[in-house]
Amino acid sequence: MTSLTRSHPQSDFEIRFQSLHHPGYCMAFECNASGQVNLDELPERARQNYFFARAMTGREFAYPIVARRG
Repeated sequence: MTSLTRSHPQSDFEIRFQSLHHPGYCMAFECNASGQVNLDELPERARQNYFFARAMTGREFAYPIVARRG
């Protein structure tokens, strides 16, 4: 995984955007069980990556999944 962003307190879940073109590559962001990311706690670079992954869903990334971390 490439971009795992951790905020405080730590969540047990992450939302993963798997690459459609590069096996094993994904962007992952801490989220709640519903897949909601706390954008206010993300650093600017991670926020940009998150918006990019969302915008490129279906083109560069598969539809995201919410999974337990670890």
